[in-house]
Amino acid sequence: MPSGVRLQKIADRIRDEISDMLIKEISDPRLHNVYVTDVRVDRELAYADVYVSAVEGKSRATEIVQGMESAGGFLRRNLTTRVELRTFPRLRFHWDPTPENADHIEKILAQLREEKK
Repeated sequence: MPSGVRLQKIADRIRDEISDMLIKEISDPRLHNVYVTDVRVDRELAYADVYVSAVEGKSRATEIVQGMESAGGFLRRNLTTRVELRTFPRLRFHWDPTPENADHIEKILAQLREEKK
């Protein structure tokens, strides 16, 4: 079983490679302006949970996750050549609401700053 540091390095590498493929190699219109926010790999290297988000926000969440799942085979096949592992984890895609939540909190803080003035 890999150490926690090794798992994090694998997850970071997978995140970087998927991000690169989204920009350069995938032409699916559903995946326009999509970015990978996080990747978590389980200790057995059986699954890699890929968290994605988009500029438009939650309104396109299901469409984006479906697009990522349909591109999943292509992504995994290309990742196996770019990231050297004995067995490559299966990719699972999830919507990440964190950027939207952070934006909402930032707006509230800005509003409070304005009221304080």
